Amino acid sequence: MRIALIITTYNRPDALAAVLEGCLIQTDENFEVIVADDGSTKETAELITSYQIRASFSITHVWQEDLGFRAAAIRNRALANTHADYIIFMDGDCVPPPEYVSSHRNLAERGCFLSGNRILLTKKFTDEVLRDKVPIHEWNVLDWIKARKEGDIVRLLPLLRLPKLGWLRKLFPSRWKGAKTCNLSAWRDDLLRVNGLDESYTGWGLEDSDLVIRMLRAGIKNKSARFSVPVFHLWHRESDRASLEANRMRLQEVLQEKHIVAALGVDQYL
Repeated sequence: MRIALIITTYNRPDALAAVLEGCLIQTDENFEVIVADDGSTKETAELITSYQIRASFSITHVWQEDLGFRAAAIRNRALANTHADYIIFMDGDCVPPPEYVSSHRNLAERGCFLSGNRILLTKKFTDEVLRDKVPIHEWNVLDWIKARKEGDIVRLLPLLRLPKLGWLRKLFPSRWKGAKTCNLSAWRDDLLRVNGLDESYTGWGLEDSDLVIRMLRAGIKNKSARFSVPVFHLWHRESDRASLEANRMRLQEVLQEKHIVAALGVDQYL
């Protein structure tokens, strides 16, 4: 099974470097990385070039013009740029642990998508990690327990690894709330079947919820990957919420509809 890791970024090369460092030490090396760049400056391109030289796997840089927050569009462009069987979505401020790809691979199942969780770092700790290049991707459980005691992370529970939960992972197969593209994976042909993300959502918010709802409507079930595939989410300032209300209204309309195919989706790039 060929896996593509699609990492969304925008003008935050220091955080992207931390994420790519985590990619370099994955126990499963059979994957490619596509950096889905929502209009960053040349500093990000230069960083990606440096990692293309270092990495044993392929790293592709997919860029679009900076016309505001267009995460759906850049993820669609990245999706169109791979023929991998299986797609893992994550954000350019979410550092993966060494077993991240292998855990997604082991849990992947036809007829399902996977929704993982995250461990939130505080602003102070994030500044320290990025400034001093702290290798949190290599940390063990004791390191994280210490970080929790010192108030550097919000929760420790997502680090608990319970890989063999069996049927419990499918306890809420129709749940869409809480499934986010900062840590979500699905079969590429399933994503194409629903036409990827809907670019009708502009500005921050809810385009990932729309995707999940349409996948559920297409018969693709939510399989929980919690307690198996966490990511370490670096702190960032809250995104501009100016479009959130319009996006929320759009999502409410979608919940009343029955369509599964995005109105403005990935097909325009294929």
